[in-house]
Amino acid sequence: MLQHESERKHALNTARLAVLGLEQAEIWIGEAFPELAARVSDAHHAYMLFPGDGAVTPQAVQRGGASASMPDLLIVPDGTWRKARKVLHANPILATLPRMALAGTSPSTYRLRKASEPDALSTIEAIVQTLGALEPHRDFSPLLKPFNVLIEQQIASMGAAVYTRNYRSR
Repeated sequence: MLQHESERKHALNTARLAVLGLEQAEIWIGEAFPELAARVSDAHHAYMLFPGDGAVTPQAVQRGGASASMPDLLIVPDGTWRKARKVLHANPILATLPRMALAGTSPSTYRLRKASEPDALSTIEAIVQTLGALEPHRDFSPLLKPFNVLIEQQIASMGAAVYTRNYRSR
């Protein structure tokens, strides 16, 4: 995970939750990562999970379609769309990577976020759906359990009236 520094103290730091629940996952915090080029060059098949021209779906990669190889490195920018794009621009190596993007995703359970895109997902939800498609024999849904608990706790602490006024109306 390449987490924009402004996301570090976010109450529902979903990239951090994903890293805590996944083996071999790392989180790098900042905007520019000079060591990223070396990490990418060590990988055989690196992808970036971010929509864009030519992006393939995890399902296509899993099936070996479009000359896709299973990744041994999946880079996931974390932050608002604007901040994730800043991370992409600050790290030119990312422009060289093939992109992977979700299509036909399950709806987000992140009820405390107002996203401009109707099918937008939190970082952890995108990771769970991507890994589930890449490795269909494994169940990654337990990663969402702490995420959903944190959402419920946040709603409880703000109270039903505040939650309804600010989030239920969308």
